[in-house]
Amino acid sequence: MNGSPVTVRDLAVLGMMVALLEASKRLLDNLPNVELITFLLIMFTIFFGKKVIAAAVAFTFLEIAWWGVHVWVIMYLYVWPLLILLTDRLHRRILARGETVSPAPFAALAAAFGLGFGAMCSLPYLAIGGPVMMFTWWVAGIPYDILHCISNLLICLLLFRPVHATMSRFV
Repeated sequence: MNGSPVTVRDLAVLGMMVALLEASKRLLDNLPNVELITFLLIMFTIFFGKKVIAAAVAFTFLEIAWWGVHVWVIMYLYVWPLLILLTDRLHRRILARGETVSPAPFAALAAAFGLGFGAMCSLPYLAIGGPVMMFTWWVAGIPYDILHCISNLLICLLLFRPVHATMSRFV
C-alpha cells in the first residue's frame, strides 16, 4: 500500500487481521490482562509492516461498536500504533544486521509493552484530572501491568515460532 492503490487482497488481509484480533479478544475477555492482541500485532507487523496500523485502528473502531465510547478508545488509538511502529523498527534493525528473526527480541518487546501499558494508558488522565489522577490511575494498575508483562512474554515465546513458520508459508 506504500503509495500504491489499495488492492482487493489488501482489503481481504486487513479483514482477516481484524477478525483474528477481535476473535482473540473475545476468547480471552475473562482473563485480566491476558491477551493475544500484542502478539498478533507483532506478528502481523513482521509480515506486513506499518500498514498494520490500519488493522489496529479498524480493531479499535470495532471495539467501540461492541463496547461504546470510553476513555480507553483514546488509549487504543495510540498504544497499538506505537507497538506496530516499535515492532517495525525492531524488525528492520534485525534484518539490516542480517540476523535471523527469532522470538527473543519480540518477546522482550511484548513484555516491556505489557509492563508499560498502564503508564501509556494513564496519559488521558493527565488531561482529565491532572498529574495526581494520572499517577494514581497508573500505580493502581501496576499489578495488572506485571501480569500483562508476564503473559505477553509467555505467549510470544510459546507461539512465535509456530505462527511465524505458518505465516511464512502463506504470506
